[in-house]
Amino acid sequence: MSRASRAESPVQSTLDIEFLTVMWGMGMNDPEVTMSNAVTETKLIAHEKALEAAGIAIALVKRVPAPLKSIGDQVVRSASSVPANLAEGHGRTGRVRLNFWRIAYASAKEVDSHLRLLAHTGAISGSQTNKALEAFDQVRAMTWRLLNPRT
Repeated sequence: MSRASRAESPVQSTLDIEFLTVMWGMGMNDPEVTMSNAVTETKLIAHEKALEAAGIAIALVKRVPAPLKSIGDQVVRSASSVPANLAEGHGRTGRVRLNFWRIAYASAKEVDSHLRLLAHTGAISGSQTNKALEAFDQVRAMTWRLLNPRT
């Protein structure tokens, strides 16, 4: 089928990217083609709180002494995992969504454990640690509610 006859045809396949390119000048990577159903204005409050909590935790462990550096590095990985998994889950549906949110919840628990250990060794400040622990506690509470909605 030629491009000219394709442009005149009233019924087109939904995946006919070449047709869209010819008709409307859109390419395969054009957001109008690939993300046409995406909602850009939705925000997940748990994600915003997780970003805040991760920022506090990561700032806390910047100067952890050498013997405990591996625990500090793990705080960075697990703290950054929380907002990342919440965001990815927010973009999914069904069981896959719940799986990402479960991972976020578990990572928030992991951060809590590492921060408590570093605080007990005196490697990080107690007052800032409490601020981070409180923030991650709020993230866990919000994530728990995402996983277990009231019915």
